[in-house]
Amino acid sequence: MKFRKNLAVSLALGLLAASVPAPGIAALPQGAGAPDFTLSAAKAGKPFNFSLHQSLRKGPVVLYFFPAAFTAGCTIEAHLFAEATDSFRKMGATVVGVTAGNVERVAEFSKLECRDKFAVAADPGAKIAAEYKTVMQFQDKTLSERTSFVIAPDGKILLSYTDRNPQAHIDQTMAAVREWKAKHS
Repeated sequence: MKFRKNLAVSLALGLLAASVPAPGIAALPQGAGAPDFTLSAAKAGKPFNFSLHQSLRKGPVVLYFFPAAFTAGCTIEAHLFAEATDSFRKMGATVVGVTAGNVERVAEFSKLECRDKFAVAADPGAKIAAEYKTVMQFQDKTLSERTSFVIAPDGKILLSYTDRNPQAHIDQTMAAVREWKAKHS
C-alpha cells in the first residue's frame, strides 16, 4: 500500500513538472553589454519599429521578455508595467515588452493589456530572446522566459532578473532604475 501511495505521489509530481515550462539557460548577467536590436512593435495598437539603440539615447530602458500575450501571468505583468510606466518615465526610463509567443497579437496586446502605456515588440522565433539568453521550451515551441533587464544608456545591463512572479519584476526593475537615477541626477 505504501509503495502505491509513493508511486502515485511520484507520478503526480512528474506530471506537474512536465506541465511547467522548462527554464531557459541563465540570462545575460549584470554588467554585460546588451545586444542591440530593432523589432516590429506596437504602442496603443499602432505599429512601429522599436530600436534599442534609439531608445537608449533618451535614458535607461526597462526591457522585459514574456512568454505570450493574453496568457494569465503575462497579462498581469502587462497591467503592472502599465501602472508603473509613468513612474519609470519620470525617471527617464523607457519600458518595452518583448515576446516570442503569438507575435501576431502584439498590437492588440499593447492596446488592451498594456493600456496604451508602453510598446510591445514581436520576436518571431525568439531570436532576440536567445541573444539575451532568456529562452525556454514549451510544447515544442521556443518562447521567451519571463526575464527583465534594465539597460543603462551606455548599453550595459544594470539588472538581469528572471522569475515567474510578475509582481517581482516591477519591484526589481523600479529599484534598479531608481538607483541609476540617484547616481545620475
